[in-house]
Amino acid sequence: MMDKRNIGIFILAFVLFNATFAQSNLLNAKKPSDIGKKTVEQSVFDNDKPLEYGYLDDRDILWSKVVWEYIDLNERINLPFYYPVDTINVSANRRSLFDTLLRGIRKGEITEIYDDDYFTAKMTKKEINSKLYRIDTTDAGFDELNAGATNIDEYIDKINLTSQDIEGFKIKGLWYFDKRQGELKYRLLALAPVAPDVQIMGREDIDISEQLPLFWVWFPDARDLLHKMKVFNQKNSAYPISFDHLLNARRFNSIIYREENIYGDRDVANYVKGNALFQVLESNKIKEEIRNKELDMWNY
Repeated sequence: MMDKRNIGIFILAFVLFNATFAQSNLLNAKKPSDIGKKTVEQSVFDNDKPLEYGYLDDRDILWSKVVWEYIDLNERINLPFYYPVDTINVSANRRSLFDTLLRGIRKGEITEIYDDDYFTAKMTKKEINSKLYRIDTTDAGFDELNAGATNIDEYIDKINLTSQDIEGFKIKGLWYFDKRQGELKYRLLALAPVAPDVQIMGREDIDISEQLPLFWVWFPDARDLLHKMKVFNQKNSAYPISFDHLLNARRFNSIIYREENIYGDRDVANYVKGNALFQVLESNKIKEEIRNKELDMWNY
C-alpha cells in the first residue's frame, strides 16, 4: 500500500505536470510565435474536449421547470464574461463571451442561431450583421448629394456595436430532478447577448434605453468553441477556465426574469410592475422554490 509520503509526491507531480501543460507551451517556446502551440503528441494526450452531457431519457426526469435569467455584466462576479474588451495585447484564445460567439458565427463554427428564445426561426449572417452596425449620412453629406456629388464617403459614419456595448446576457435553462441520480440538476439551453438597439444608439433625438437580445445561440452547438476559449483565472493564471466550464458550473450571478407558467410564460415584470425591489424578491422566491424542490422529493 502506498504510504502518505508517496501519495504526497504523486499529487505534487500530478499538479506540476498539469501546470506545465496549462502554460500553453510557454516554457518550451523557442520564439514568441511558439507560445500556445502544442505538438501533435500533446494534443492527442490532452484530449481537450468539453465534457459530454450523456443521454438522458425523458422517463428519468421526475420534475422540471424552464427558467429565463439575466446576467448583468456590471456585477463584479460576472466580469469574466465582459473582459477583455481590448484584444490587442491578449492571446488569441482570450476574448469576451460576445466576441467569442460572434467569431464562431462568422467562421461557421456556430450555426444554430435564432431570433427568439423559442427557436422558431433561424437567423442568417446578414440578419445578424444588420443588428451590429448602422450607417449614418451627415447633414453635410445630404448637402453634397443635393449639390450633385456622387462620392460622399467622407460624410458617412458607420456605428459598430462592440463588446464594450454589451450590457448582459439572457440565458434559458432547464432545472430538473434526475430520479436515477436522485438530485436536482441544471442544463443550459441557450444564451443571448443583450445590448442597446444599434439603430438608435448614440442618437440624441431619441431617448430610449431599452435593451434587446441580439440573437439566441443554442448552447450545445457552441460548446466546442466555448471550451477552446479561456477565461482569466485571477487566483491562478496557470489554470485558465473555459467559458463552457464557467457556464455549466453556474459561476455567475443572475436574476430570474421569467419562468414557464400557465400565463403564457409571462415575465416577472409583467405582473410585478413598477417596483424593482419587489421584482427581485419575486425572482428570489422562484429560486427558493426550485432549490426546495430537491428537499421536497425526499419527504415522505
